[in-house]
Amino acid sequence: MQIYNRRYESRLMVGTAQYPSPIVLQNALRAAEPALVTVSLRREAAADKAGAAFWSLINELGFDVLPNTAGCYSVKEAVTTAQMAREVFGTNLIKLEVIADAQTLQPDVYGLVEAAEILCRDGFEVLPYTTEDLSVCERLVQCGCSVLMPWGAPIGSGLGLNNRHGLQALRNRFPDLTLIVDAGLGVPSHASAAMELGYDGVLLNTAIARAADPAAMASAFALAVKAGRLAFEAGAIEPRNLAQASTPVLGRAFT
Repeated sequence: MQIYNRRYESRLMVGTAQYPSPIVLQNALRAAEPALVTVSLRREAAADKAGAAFWSLINELGFDVLPNTAGCYSVKEAVTTAQMAREVFGTNLIKLEVIADAQTLQPDVYGLVEAAEILCRDGFEVLPYTTEDLSVCERLVQCGCSVLMPWGAPIGSGLGLNNRHGLQALRNRFPDLTLIVDAGLGVPSHASAAMELGYDGVLLNTAIARAADPAAMASAFALAVKAGRLAFEAGAIEPRNLAQASTPVLGRAFT
């Protein structure tokens, strides 16, 4: 998986919120073996160095961190949070979130484009959490984003891929761009379905963190991502409305 100038063997990205304990989090990450792990940095966390402490915890496992601007409802707040995250974690990578609605956590696509333009000019490597709207994604690419992260469904909903046709259209429009389905995946089959569409990776959090056995669920998602990618590369058969016999008619007995 290509993320700007970095290449990763894994196509799975995992969030780090909502886990019942640091030990459970660490066990889940070991099981998932993700390319990147996301962490939300708030102003108060940066002030008391909690962000740096979290970096140390993740760094013990050897995973790269992807800071995000989760919980930001304005362009100014998202840009400021990204700038603080760069100082704390020492990376130009940023998962950009600008939220429009507190209930659905749908991206504010207008603010998202504005913030992406500011951050790209400032040298950030932006991974925007967006909808699958083609016009919005075109604007994000024009801003300088070479990675897009369209949602599958609202964050934490577990609904899976709400708009498979829209996601497929986005994949077709940007065949060479890194596309990662972010949010709403509930079970491993959802992740596999995203990979079968030709997506480069998936990012999830709640489905693992809230599982009865997070480490086992992390393993399941890791396997599903690999299976889905392998299926895409193998080339699936085209759906048909009628049956097609697998047994040849030649040699069949007739009366």
